Amino acid sequence: MWRAFGTVILSALLASAATAQDAASMKKDMVGQWELATTERSKTCVVTLTSEPAAKGLKLTLEPDCAKTLPFTKAIVAWDVKGLDIVRLETADGDSVIDFTEVESGIFEGHRDGEGIYILQNLVAARSLAKSMEQMIGDWTMVRGNGRQVCGLTLTNTEAGNDNFQAFLKPRCDAQIAGFGPTMWRLEHGAMLLVAPNGDTWRFEADDNAQWRKMPDTADPLIMLRQ
Repeated sequence: MWRAFGTVILSALLASAATAQDAASMKKDMVGQWELATTERSKTCVVTLTSEPAAKGLKLTLEPDCAKTLPFTKAIVAWDVKGLDIVRLETADGDSVIDFTEVESGIFEGHRDGEGIYILQNLVAARSLAKSMEQMIGDWTMVRGNGRQVCGLTLTNTEAGNDNFQAFLKPRCDAQIAGFGPTMWRLEHGAMLLVAPNGDTWRFEADDNAQWRKMPDTADPLIMLRQ
């Protein structure tokens, strides 16, 4: 009985030590500059997380326009890691202003009641994504593998909800593309998605020739070329 009890205690101590180690590692990884933004990036704020101790948690700095762009940031004076994987932006008393959890590598998602979802992302990666989006905006031609033009398409930066932006087909598209009828687009995990009103999605990936090919690839591929 005492041996079993001792095993339980040891397991608990080991689990506690592992949790502390994970939290310490995460704190180290989070130090640096991050972009705090709405999901569609219409409002952004640069947050610098440091390893310096504060009265509660660790110190951070917000760029001067943060309070104007995202008013709730006025209350944020420190940050910390809670539990295994929660990144907390907090008040001077250690109360949560917003908690973030990692939804994919380097991208954290947090929610505020009555306001919605906010994204915390490494600043370099966030600006790289913004640059990629800017490069996508404009007129495109869709061609088949033999070079035959089958449709024209315009990608815009007009928000269409759920991280999507408006897209418009030009007249005289072939039957397959006209039937699909995409009205939105977005970048996701390095791919470009065209989205129809019914939710159907076509996925395009960049190839070595700076073209975007519909996936999965076929013997008669559909390729997007910048006009």
